[in-house]
Amino acid sequence: MALKKKPVTGMKDMMPREMEIRDYVVQLIKDTYKTYGFLSMETPCVEHIENLCSKQGGDNEKLIFKILKRGEKLKIEAAKGEDDLVDGGLRYDLTVPLARYYSNHANELPSPFKALQIGNVWRADRPQKGRFRQFMQCDIDILGEPSNLAEIELILATTAMLGRLDFQNFTVCINDRNILKAMAAYSGFKEEDYDGVFIILDKMDKIGAEGVASELQEMGYDRENVDAYLKLFEETAPNAEGIRYLKEKLGDCLQAETADGMEMIISSVEEAKDCEFKICFDPTLVRGQSYYTGTIFEVRMDDFGGSVAGGGRYDKMIGKFTGQDTPACGFSIGFERIVMLLLENGYQVPKQGGRKAYLLDKRMPREGILKVLALAKADREAGRQVLIVNMKKNKKFQKEQLMEEGYEEITDCYADSWESI
Repeated sequence: MALKKKPVTGMKDMMPREMEIRDYVVQLIKDTYKTYGFLSMETPCVEHIENLCSKQGGDNEKLIFKILKRGEKLKIEAAKGEDDLVDGGLRYDLTVPLARYYSNHANELPSPFKALQIGNVWRADRPQKGRFRQFMQCDIDILGEPSNLAEIELILATTAMLGRLDFQNFTVCINDRNILKAMAAYSGFKEEDYDGVFIILDKMDKIGAEGVASELQEMGYDRENVDAYLKLFEETAPNAEGIRYLKEKLGDCLQAETADGMEMIISSVEEAKDCEFKICFDPTLVRGQSYYTGTIFEVRMDDFGGSVAGGGRYDKMIGKFTGQDTPACGFSIGFERIVMLLLENGYQVPKQGGRKAYLLDKRMPREGILKVLALAKADREAGRQVLIVNMKKNKKFQKEQLMEEGYEEITDCYADSWESI
């Protein structure tokens, strides 16, 4: 059987240029989030299949890379179904493993616990440009904080990080699942149909208001109900005024506490933000994950035409492990999209101490090599990045390549003049 050079479908090899940016972004994320008090933690990439299939991951549960039982536990001939063959899977996100982690270690962790996770996840999705089956996620979560302080800190920390990468023209869109439910209730939709209604609403950008109306009518709702529902979105401004309008319009369908909390989050972020961006109330924002229970938000890049981060409150997930609900809220960065944008825009990692290269004559004696090694050691101690390589025949082309890689100083080291280096 012939060996294959290309990576497995849906996976990719990463070149040094991309890795330089990825490493820099990871470190920037860690440094930024730690200034907000977030603590690094990690979970295994393999998770119990029961946890991954607990109806908390939405469509992601259809995309699990499942792992067969091993050794004596694997009894293929006696198996009646998949459950008899599988006991684990690769995690499809970092949130479900975090809930298990917290339920197992809550007594050893501070309260509230501000978690920082950076790790790969896997989904057996159809590969396409910019989307792979293995990709990195960067999550921050605050567990044990029921107040709006959690949402405010998550938004401020995430936007501060994006600002440090020189991103501009981005918008934080925010909504609340309880506002979505209140609008549906006011319009006469049945509670058991809410999820279906929200799935259709989530297509608003793609199919427009008429498309949404048509699909809602296909669910069996009268045009009168549908028109009342869509009119709410037409009349709601994307700011605090829109929230106040819904608070008055929806009456008993919407708790005043929910509307007031949303207004507080927006005004607090506006006052305390660390970089320039817009924050708006978007009543059409749904977020696909079924575990969200309250506030939801995402970051949209005007220049990118899509979201690069998203999250929300999921107060019911940890309780499925412990039997007792725990307030929880998180924000996940689309790490791969951010790296892709940086690469496409020719982003240059800030240089620290500069880069220097020594080109060695292949005839260089031992004494000359030792001198170059000593010089390189001194350069590194001074904070420089140093490369020592043998001189090639086409030295001009070699130097051009090194300069493209960011080496500002290149020293030729010849065998017959090493003492003067």
